[in-house]
Amino acid sequence: MSETPNCPKCGSEYVYAMDHLLVCPECAYEWNPEEEAAEARADADENAVKDSNGAILQNGDSVVIIKDLPVKGMPKSIKAGTKVKNIRLVSGDHNIDCKLDGFGAMALKSEFVKKA
Repeated sequence: MSETPNCPKCGSEYVYAMDHLLVCPECAYEWNPEEEAAEARADADENAVKDSNGAILQNGDSVVIIKDLPVKGMPKSIKAGTKVKNIRLVSGDHNIDCKLDGFGAMALKSEFVKKA
């Protein structure tokens, strides 16, 4: 026996299959479960943090900085080629939190790093 999901609009459990669509008899909503799954995968890919080459980053990854980055209040910049270990992904404009030797805690943009 196959399990059908509840209706995404009204939450009804009386959903039935008709051809390749699922139909809710209570609110008359019709949807394709394959398209819904594809949209969910696309949303997950869109929200993923990607480096400058398009590789998806995860918590705990190591990255290399690809460009000299000036730091406010510091006399020197972070040099290109600096390896950063054990990154932490956060939401926001600067979406990588890390610790750099000689600089301390730092927030970086993912567009200035590549996966090591």
